[in-house]
Amino acid sequence: MTVNVGGAPSSPALSYSAIVSALRAAGCVFAEDEAQLLVSTARTDAELTAMVERRAAGQPLEVVLGWAEFCGLRIAVDAGVFVPRQRTEFLVRQAVGLARPGAVVVDLCCGSGALGVAVAARLGHVELYAADIEPAAVRCARRNVEAAGGQVFEGDLYEPLPASVRGRVDVLVVNAPYVPTEAIELMPPEARDHEPLVALDGGADGVDVQRRVAAEAAQWLAPGGHLLIETSGRQAPLTEKAMSGNGLVARVEYSEELDCTVVIGTLSSSQSTVE
Repeated sequence: MTVNVGGAPSSPALSYSAIVSALRAAGCVFAEDEAQLLVSTARTDAELTAMVERRAAGQPLEVVLGWAEFCGLRIAVDAGVFVPRQRTEFLVRQAVGLARPGAVVVDLCCGSGALGVAVAARLGHVELYAADIEPAAVRCARRNVEAAGGQVFEGDLYEPLPASVRGRVDVLVVNAPYVPTEAIELMPPEARDHEPLVALDGGADGVDVQRRVAAEAAQWLAPGGHLLIETSGRQAPLTEKAMSGNGLVARVEYSEELDCTVVIGTLSSSQSTVE
């Protein structure tokens, strides 16, 4: 394969400058950084050329590399799987601050499993479970989560989780889709064209899935357990209302550094709704 740089084909063994030029021409804002990652990851000239072509064609960098850096970890990322965002590291920080080693941690709508894996890595040892409805995400998450000693299940929200987890969850981390349906078309092509719709579309106001998560959370949390959901500043009041309306004491946390909003709902230490 060859890469067109400035309209002319390059040699199969691409130079660094040729890669940067190709990425810039494709609209990659951080072309130099991306070029370094591609060069360091590719094992052969042919593989490097193919990776540059895929990236120049608009595939997410993380999918082209096969991994994403998240909380200092390399998280495996496959095609058709939601790519973990750097801003979501704020949710991980909040979760770690509320948890303890040995905690029961559940990552719902897990995608690659990045949140649960990152929490486990920070705490040292947890009882980790993850679930997603998307088969491609489950396959990818198993590579990450099982390596961290956890288990991954396929199904809709809580439905596939083992019954033995019910009422025992200390930290429930959720990056559910929260883009309003009508706003999907406004998303960057990398996300809109390459990530599954089920991982992006949060319904008319973006909070449909979050409401479903909040509705059952108290049945799965341990007394004193916490539900953490990433959302937007505009949607945070709706997310907070969904939690408080389902028996949780809710509060909103915001990181200006990462421009990330997280709503945290806590089940009273004297409360349990396990049936």
